[in-house]
Amino acid sequence: MRLHIVAHGRIGRGPEAALVDRYLHRIAWPIAVTELSDVGGGKLADLPAPAVTVLLDERGASLTSRALADRLGGWRDNGMREARFVIGPADGHGDAARAAAAMLLSFGPATWPHLLVRAMVAEQLYRATSLLAGHPYHRDG
Repeated sequence: MRLHIVAHGRIGRGPEAALVDRYLHRIAWPIAVTELSDVGGGKLADLPAPAVTVLLDERGASLTSRALADRLGGWRDNGMREARFVIGPADGHGDAARAAAAMLLSFGPATWPHLLVRAMVAEQLYRATSLLAGHPYHRDG
């Protein structure tokens, strides 16, 4: 299964980009990153289907790393071709996008900068795929 991070806005070349790249290069699964314009064009509907869509949203569920890994493993085992993690625009996701998503995922009640969320998603995807592979990166307790 391919993992796909979709983010509104560009990350550039700062320290956040280096952190994201560090985790992206460690993920053994196929992974893509798509940057959409924060204003004007570039809509989620323009991306190819089918995919399970996970929106990063403050109203979403806060999952443990193991629970996220289990969810990814379930989608993979049920033949899903892509899991798409969408970081919304500055004003957040609209009601229609939230209703259409397979899952809303939150990294807690705090508001996080988009660039930091991108690094957090990349790290959690690395951790989840490591858990599924039985790699010792993740430690319980």
